[in-house]
Amino acid sequence: MGRVLVVEDDDRIAGLVARALRAEGHAVDRAATGFDALEAAFAIDFDLIMLDLMLPDLDGTAVLDEVVRARPGQRVFVLSAVPEIGARVACLEAGATDFLGKPFAVAELVARVRTRMRAPAPGAHRRWLAVGLIQLDLRLHRVLIDGRQIDLSQREYLLLRHLMERVGQACTRSELLADVWGMMFDPGSNVVDVYVRRLRTKLDDPDRVETVRNVGYRFVPG
Repeated sequence: MGRVLVVEDDDRIAGLVARALRAEGHAVDRAATGFDALEAAFAIDFDLIMLDLMLPDLDGTAVLDEVVRARPGQRVFVLSAVPEIGARVACLEAGATDFLGKPFAVAELVARVRTRMRAPAPGAHRRWLAVGLIQLDLRLHRVLIDGRQIDLSQREYLLLRHLMERVGQACTRSELLADVWGMMFDPGSNVVDVYVRRLRTKLDDPDRVETVRNVGYRFVPG
């Protein structure tokens, strides 16, 4: 059992969903507009937000983006009549935990809510990876060095994460190619070395990433 925010401007659908969820033992709050939804989502810790995309004042995707940005661990279940597959995929990629189209069967809605409630929240896993003054944000893919944010490309982030998770260990070029670039063979280029050089220029000390002769690289805690 949990607390659910139903974001829906249609009174009939909102009432149907609320009754079904209350019958399951959940406490249910209602917001009929996007701005009301954001106000409620930032004021109360909901176990699940049930979100319609077509709201009278603010597009539901904007609500989703704001909620996920501010609260990466929030479960958001999109319930919408938007028919395009692209819109559904975009919501899931933006951080929604599920998407159910309208019209829907109440039994399926309830079953999916049960499943989502049992699963760990998106932010339940580890948030930070820290080595000395360097903190890697595993949710937002950014690095903080002594509290100062440094911009990284996606590939630089993946490379730094791999090295930091194996601090003090020598990582081979083939290992880095497989984990960071998804290459199961050596393409005969110096792509690993190029990205290591880029990463060194962004860290507090270029010697953080040490060259291990004839092997590869390792992250030095300092």
